[in-house]
Amino acid sequence: MELKEIQNLIKFVAKSGANEVKLEMKDFKITIKTGAGEKVTSIVQQVPAATVQVVPQTEIQAIPATEQKTESVNKKTDEANSYIEIKSPIIGTFYRKPSPDKPPFIKVGDNVEVGDTVCIIEAMKLFNEVESEISGKIVKILVDDSSPVEFDQPLYLVDPS
Repeated sequence: MELKEIQNLIKFVAKSGANEVKLEMKDFKITIKTGAGEKVTSIVQQVPAATVQVVPQTEIQAIPATEQKTESVNKKTDEANSYIEIKSPIIGTFYRKPSPDKPPFIKVGDNVEVGDTVCIIEAMKLFNEVESEISGKIVKILVDDSSPVEFDQPLYLVDPS
């Protein structure tokens, strides 16, 4: 199953109102649970002699959804409304550089074009390049290097003008 298919499945379950969906295939098992205003997503990949759980449920449940909405409303100021966000397409670990000894893909003040690689997100030992879907100038980097990120979490603010 491709990463885009997993993302679409998560979106579909969130919109459908289902409480729990389990999908098992040869090499992996996905369980998506939703509850009273909270979303909990577990992706488990079966590996010989080990099971890797990418997102512990306790971390997601630590912040109720109502607090997340309040925080996001408070963070949006006039400047944020005029900028476009580049968001994380997956859950994983955010890296600004292709490797520790290389310079970052982009810095504040750099111009990006559609298709430019802006970061890497590691998920289940796979390094996924994130490409810009917009052109503009990087105004702010919203995530620290080597930090965990959630699906659809803003990573960068871009001034499209």
